[in-house]
Amino acid sequence: MRLWIGTLRQWHWISSALCLAAMLLFAITGVTLNHASQIESSPQVSNRNTHLPEALQGELLARIPTNGLPETLRNWLEAELPVELAARIPEWNGPELYIALPRPGGDAWLSLNIDSGELEYESTDNGWIAYFNDLHKGRHSGLAWSWFIDIFAVLCVVFSISGLLLLNRQAAGRPTTWPLIGLGLVLPVLLALLFIH
Repeated sequence: MRLWIGTLRQWHWISSALCLAAMLLFAITGVTLNHASQIESSPQVSNRNTHLPEALQGELLARIPTNGLPETLRNWLEAELPVELAARIPEWNGPELYIALPRPGGDAWLSLNIDSGELEYESTDNGWIAYFNDLHKGRHSGLAWSWFIDIFAVLCVVFSISGLLLLNRQAAGRPTTWPLIGLGLVLPVLLALLFIH
């Protein structure tokens, strides 16, 4: 029995140590998301207009792409603009290219007309609170962050269940244990039933 309790304590403290930073992040961003309409933000928008080099424009006009992104064009765009296009999906409409570039805390897009060679790029930065709020929601944050959120959720479950089992072990000497656990279970249900319509 003592070995089982010792193992349970290890599961509890290790999961809490691994969850600490992410739990603080998710708790704080839970508050900022809940009060998003009350938090002022002033998006910073930047625009850039430029032209394709003549040689590249001629190469593209000779064979207008219909899907994908030619490597020479991608290399030029990445050198010219603060973008990474490897995982982006280009949308072609004849000689016109559009690429959406959403990211946590902001948005961007680029539009290129091969006939005229005109390139327009716009980037919007909504600030660091929007950045962390988007991370909380997993919005435009990529596969690695999605995996992190899933692993973090599993660790939170381990932390909660091991904590509950430890509380069960200590409950005999602490008479308020079960009423507080019951309140923690019933309160969200009552709030949802009474105040969310």
